[in-house]
Amino acid sequence: CPNEGVEVFSGCLFLLLSINYKKTSNLTSNRFVWLDDIQDFTAETFRIDKKPDPANWAYKSLYRGDIARYKRRGESCLGIDAKKQCITWDSSASKRKQLQRRPERYFTKNNVKMLNTDGIPVCNKSPSHPAAFIPVFQVETDDPSDTMEVNPLGIYDTSTTVWLQGKEGRIADHEPINSVLMAKVEEHNKKVRENPRDINAWMEFVSFQDELMRGPSPYASKGEQEIRRKSLKLILEKKLAILERAIESNPGNVDLKLARLKLCTEFWEPPALIKEWQKLIFLHPNNPELWKKYLLFCQSQFTTFSVSKINSLYGKCLTTLAAVQDGSMVSHPLLPGTEEAMLAIFIQQCHFLRQAGHSEKAVSLFQALMDFTFFKPDSVKDLPTRGQVEFFEPFWDSGEPRIGEKGARGWKAWMHQQEKGGWVALKPDDDDDDEEIDEDQDIKDKTLPKWHIWLDIEYSREARQWLPWRPDKTKEETEEDCEDPERQVLFDDLGPSLIHLTNPDLQHQLVYSFLQFLGIPCTSKLFPSNLYIAMDENNIFNSVLSDEKPLTSVDFPLSGFNSIGHMDTMLRGRHHIGHYKEGEEFIQNVFHVLFLLFSGKEKSNLSICWLQYEISKVVQCLQAKNKRKLKAQGRKSKKLAKNLLKAPDNRNDLSLWKLYAYLEWLLGNIDDARKVFDTALCTVGTEGLKSPQLCSLSLLYAQLEVELLESIEGAVMSRAAHILTRLAESGPYVPYSGQVLSVNVLKARKTYEHALQDYLSKTLVSDQDQVSDANQLVNLVGCYALFQYLTVGIDAAVLIYKQTSEKLEASGSQKCENTRENFGVQNFPTALEAVTLLHTNLLKFHMKISVYPLNPLREELMEALKRYPSNQSLWRSYIHIQRKSHSASKARRFFDGVTRSTNALEPWLFAIQAEQMRKKLTENVQRADVGEIHSTIPETGLTNRIVALFEHAVQSENGTHCPLLWRMYLNFMASLGKKEKSKGLFYKALQNCPWAKVLYMDAIEYFPDDLQETLDLITEKELRVRVPMEELDLLLEV
Repeated sequence: CPNEGVEVFSGCLFLLLSINYKKTSNLTSNRFVWLDDIQDFTAETFRIDKKPDPANWAYKSLYRGDIARYKRRGESCLGIDAKKQCITWDSSASKRKQLQRRPERYFTKNNVKMLNTDGIPVCNKSPSHPAAFIPVFQVETDDPSDTMEVNPLGIYDTSTTVWLQGKEGRIADHEPINSVLMAKVEEHNKKVRENPRDINAWMEFVSFQDELMRGPSPYASKGEQEIRRKSLKLILEKKLAILERAIESNPGNVDLKLARLKLCTEFWEPPALIKEWQKLIFLHPNNPELWKKYLLFCQSQFTTFSVSKINSLYGKCLTTLAAVQDGSMVSHPLLPGTEEAMLAIFIQQCHFLRQAGHSEKAVSLFQALMDFTFFKPDSVKDLPTRGQVEFFEPFWDSGEPRIGEKGARGWKAWMHQQEKGGWVALKPDDDDDDEEIDEDQDIKDKTLPKWHIWLDIEYSREARQWLPWRPDKTKEETEEDCEDPERQVLFDDLGPSLIHLTNPDLQHQLVYSFLQFLGIPCTSKLFPSNLYIAMDENNIFNSVLSDEKPLTSVDFPLSGFNSIGHMDTMLRGRHHIGHYKEGEEFIQNVFHVLFLLFSGKEKSNLSICWLQYEISKVVQCLQAKNKRKLKAQGRKSKKLAKNLLKAPDNRNDLSLWKLYAYLEWLLGNIDDARKVFDTALCTVGTEGLKSPQLCSLSLLYAQLEVELLESIEGAVMSRAAHILTRLAESGPYVPYSGQVLSVNVLKARKTYEHALQDYLSKTLVSDQDQVSDANQLVNLVGCYALFQYLTVGIDAAVLIYKQTSEKLEASGSQKCENTRENFGVQNFPTALEAVTLLHTNLLKFHMKISVYPLNPLREELMEALKRYPSNQSLWRSYIHIQRKSHSASKARRFFDGVTRSTNALEPWLFAIQAEQMRKKLTENVQRADVGEIHSTIPETGLTNRIVALFEHAVQSENGTHCPLLWRMYLNFMASLGKKEKSKGLFYKALQNCPWAKVLYMDAIEYFPDDLQETLDLITEKELRVRVPMEELDLLLEV
């Protein structure tokens, strides 16, 4: 009823009827009126309820129990004007159906189709005549009179009208179906048609096929788009057709043929692919980049792989390129950069043999090329390379000591003496030490499993027997006395790989590559082409002393590469430090020979490398916390450092003094180290900030002193502040007396400021001595920033680093735009990278001793890693600080962005390591035996995330053939206990890295039951097996 304030209860057991107010006044006080209580029942009976219901104010509707229930019949309503009024009935059944239908996600078929289609343009393309409204495209009909018969009311669309007229094939052709894609297709076709010599246009057209296949076909109607299959084979066939058209127009282009071969890998069998590669190499034998790709292809083909085949292929490659270099192959010209590429291929061959277990051949290759390069007789220098090799063979087979062996004189001296009648045999000195050589013939514990004993002996022989076996003439030994014929290296195995190096820089590169191969840290780097396929050691995540000493943490270049004599499994880790006695003597002899070859700066660099090698062994002893080994190693290292400093050329070499003092500091002799530092500072002149070596020495001394501070308060009076102040005064050094004058601090600050400004302005205009200038700038910035940190605070030091980085970045970009000189461009990023490392190390130290926000360090690391994605030190620092973060989403987004923007493999490796660290932390929390655990780390699916990262990484260009990545993946799967999946992954890894012996050794540790099967596989592929199973059985019987 429409009466206001009246509640009507109808259709229930206590139906209230309207009653007369006057007759029932005595009943108005009751809440409810029952039908039986009404005395006079009339048709007009009604009741007014004056008591309000407070629920009507609290809720938006009446209580459902007070509303009458009824069932509606039909959808109409009587009594309404159908022309003016309408009622919409809400059906509960339709609501229930809508609730049961789940909303579709973005990846469903319909939504993907909707996302792939282009939207309708809503703006006018011509800005000169803007439209006042969005136009609606009208469909033009052919003739209205034709459609009146079949569409008199005008309610059918065009396609229906055409069908009713009986006309086929007249569907509206004006509908814009993927006009953007069609325009791109026409544009690419126009480019390659008008300029068929444009290789980049062809390559872009090939890459565009992926984008084209992601969306609907631009040539199909809407119905056909739904049923179109986008198969991988269709994409590959289209790309192949485009490349074949491109090769017809450019028959001499190598890049197009390489792209075609890469596509054909999906279609053809390995033998057919190898034939195509051979045809391509036959047509372009002078292209070293093509040779590199061919070698990697053959090296990674498991079905056709064997060590002897690949080794002979390396020899054939270097022989062919040497003929091109000499001019013997007149049909093909010498391409620029061939000599550098030849050395890169040679080093790649040596690492291939090392990874395959043939260490003796790899060492012999280096020995032969060192003799062939540095000890070449003058009489053969004008001959072609193959002619020189023929003269070199008699020297190699003569039994004369080679580089690294005692009494080595070199090819030149041997040939000169042969012309005079040969050497006079002298009795060798008997100066052998009493130190016993550990033998591995005796098995210490025969109760161990057979596979465990085999790994122990194999590892021991790898560490001891990496030198080539030579008959000892003093003991009247012959070649038949060698127990293992594989330890002898024939000239036929290395003769084809000898090359002629004329560039002095490449000769130095050969020397440092040999030292790195022996495990000696050098500043030189491997060539990028063979960087990742030689990476096989799981030590790139080890931050050496970075937690205890952030400012002076040791960063060994090229971590991730096993040195000769080390072939450790993932679970065991490195067993011993350095080399055994024969190996250390070999290294000592190599340095003695090199000291005779070089002088001046190069000789000083070699001494630095040797002392750095000794320091690296001390650091490894500190990491292993082996005090007995540390004490013995410390004595040997100090003895070597003193002997080097006694040499007349090294007495004033501050770099050696610096390393000797650092060695004493690492050994815990802080007072002795200070004496060495002070002595070195007192003996130098008064060059001050102008001397790069003096700045470097003072910076290390100050950093070591700062690391001893427990707080930044009072640091202005510390020994470190005194060192940096005296450096700026350019006067004779005075040892620390306990105080620093404020006047001297102010003068030093002004001196640093002017010196930095001079150097920054100098780098913009100077093109000479850029390497030394860059090193000096880095040392100067480090000293100035550390001085500001001690005297003012962290903000002042950070300001220095930021200003310098901005200036270097601007100068580097200007250099790239103006000069285009490779030499200059490479050094500015080097200086900027070193300054960034100093900046981050200082922030890490400050956070260690005081309260400081994490965000500045994180932001600086992220900016640096975007610029230098292959810097392992920066990545180690980044994952170290990110492991403390509660949420990993920001780090994951950053890793994802970096991996998309670079081809470097380090972002993938460290992204995987960060997730594994997080998984380990989560498991440690969950396994803690402290009662009920409420995990505060909201992580689920970490295992699947890590597996996905591994899968993406091994599919990348550099990750496919990286043994370290496959070893990490296999180790992770084995740690999950998934044996069958791990075994399948092992064979998948062999398909890409069949030459890596460490993969087979890891598999023996993970799948010990398959020991014989794995050994058979190693033997089939001709990898080196030092302990045959028959010999092991004999040793177990003894």
